[in-house]
Amino acid sequence: MIVKTKISALLLAAGSGQRMQSVVADKILAPLCGGSVFTHAVQAFLSAGIFDSFTIVYRDASQRDALAQALGTLDLNDRPVHWVEGGQERQDSVYNALQAQPQDCSHVFIHDCARPLIQSSGILKLWNAAQRDGAAVLAHPPVDTIKRIATPNELQQCALEDLERDRLWAMETPQAFAYPEILKAYTHVREHHLKITDDTAAAATIGLKTTLVQNNTPNPKITSPADLHYAEWLLAKGRDAPVER
Repeated sequence: MIVKTKISALLLAAGSGQRMQSVVADKILAPLCGGSVFTHAVQAFLSAGIFDSFTIVYRDASQRDALAQALGTLDLNDRPVHWVEGGQERQDSVYNALQAQPQDCSHVFIHDCARPLIQSSGILKLWNAAQRDGAAVLAHPPVDTIKRIATPNELQQCALEDLERDRLWAMETPQAFAYPEILKAYTHVREHHLKITDDTAAAATIGLKTTLVQNNTPNPKITSPADLHYAEWLLAKGRDAPVER
């Protein structure tokens, strides 16, 4: 029996971007090489050609109007777009988006739109892993030596704990899951008042394991004005250029 997949892209755009507000009012809508941070991210998902619908998580009515206007510059090829208001924290926004999915949804990709350089090739690699294993994430190994301290924010004369770098991976988005499982995970997080920082952490709370898919192209998160300049430079250079890690 052939099981029909219905794949939804959950695009998170509701973050406040406080570190960017001295430069731009909304980092998601910040201009970037002929488009915006938002439209570059959405275009990668459109180019992947596998998504049946899009769910856009917005901050408020004013931002929704601006996002809708930006979306009008893209060819959605009649794909439906659902709008969901975000919550206080990222995990609340994801939960709201998951609750809004149709019953026939089989898989979701959860992506922070503050990562505008995501590539359709990476999305397709992630889809292959998610189909096979049920949960997958784009990630990369860190190049820096990472140390752990005993007490947060106590930085003087620290005892530095070495961590095995070959066991460390930096999480990116999108993160892709079988829909019933990640909905179960986020429901568990909500009901038990847990705090998480990404979707793989939610999955782990119910014992769901995640496959790492190494990403070799730049996929930085825009958090500061310098990140915008870096993204512009990468786009000018060619966003498919391999990352030197």
